[in-house]
Amino acid sequence: MTSRTATTFRPPVMEARRWLDGVSHPPGRPLLNVSQAAPVDPPPEPLRAAMAEALSDPATHLYGPVLGLPALREELAATWARHYGGAVSAVSADEIAITAGCNQAFAAVIAALTTEGDEVILPTPWYFNHKMWLDMSGVAAIPLATGADLIPDAEAARALITPKTRAIALVTPNNPGGVEYPAETLRAFRDLAAEHDLTLIVDETYRDFDSRPGAPHDLRAGGPDPHLVQLYSFSKAYRLTGHRTGAIIADPTLLSEVEKFLDTVAICAPQLGQIAALWGLRNLGQWVAGERDEILARRAAIEAHMPQLAAKGWRLMGLGAYFAYLEHPFAAPSEALARDLVAEAGILCLPGTMFMPEGDPAGARQIRIAFANVDADQIAELFARLTALDRPLASGAAPA
Repeated sequence: MTSRTATTFRPPVMEARRWLDGVSHPPGRPLLNVSQAAPVDPPPEPLRAAMAEALSDPATHLYGPVLGLPALREELAATWARHYGGAVSAVSADEIAITAGCNQAFAAVIAALTTEGDEVILPTPWYFNHKMWLDMSGVAAIPLATGADLIPDAEAARALITPKTRAIALVTPNNPGGVEYPAETLRAFRDLAAEHDLTLIVDETYRDFDSRPGAPHDLRAGGPDPHLVQLYSFSKAYRLTGHRTGAIIADPTLLSEVEKFLDTVAICAPQLGQIAALWGLRNLGQWVAGERDEILARRAAIEAHMPQLAAKGWRLMGLGAYFAYLEHPFAAPSEALARDLVAEAGILCLPGTMFMPEGDPAGARQIRIAFANVDADQIAELFARLTALDRPLASGAAPA
């Protein structure tokens, strides 16, 4: 008998880390780790101080409400409405559930929407943890191919809908592609979901690093929508990755089903992470704006260095939030290339094959660069190392 976990692949980031075993890097050429989109710096000092103070409160160490601390749900509801340009009353605390990270938010929503044998449409390249959870749930991930710009098309998705389809899951700004989905793209998917009585799941983990001024979309312009679920993470904005705090914004009827999942899996999200998220929402708006500026500066550095790589036959497919998604010109498939880069160039990155259906030839030509933990100087060094690669080219690939 095959177990639930045996139906899917090994965690890609952990798999890539194993490539480091037995490989040393000289002091003058340290490893550039661009494999994972998780900030390695601690939260800002004022937030750490607030967390330390919270540890003296006995309530911090107890179970809390399954759907999250009421104060955090209320604050996120108000913040969410302001971010998207609506009145505070446009989002209710009853539409908010706090989860142990955004991955758990996705898992809880899928558990509330699907049963074994159902289908969920995922654009490719996809976020691998979404695919893994669907595999382990007995739910088929139906790949929706994207074009050269990595933007999914709602009409192409329409052709994939069957009686078993329950949801369409999008990530914007995208992981792994980095692209920011246009408002009209999201609107078209929302209308498609409503037309077929499906749920549109929009994972907005990287919302705080969107390069566009103002609200990135108007999906809630008409108020609460039973066909829309939004997901969020506090991990990136406040550097709380180890405290596992995420959120679901959805119809209260769906959240009553989500509550069953959360109570069974974790009972509640970690209290300290929730307290930190609440403090961050109330006090760190300007600090997060500075973090966004830094990420946008790194994005600009990648754009500035890309011509030297393009001259060698590389192509930038997507760029935004924490990610650059590249097409390489070499004959070797991306998985072999990514492994070789560890020793050959001192670079740890993920191959496109980790974000694509097995056997999809596009993944063999793609790699993902996560630049959350490399500054402008390190980005310059990264591009210099990639530009210096001298390997056999794929058929038809040639330097510009």
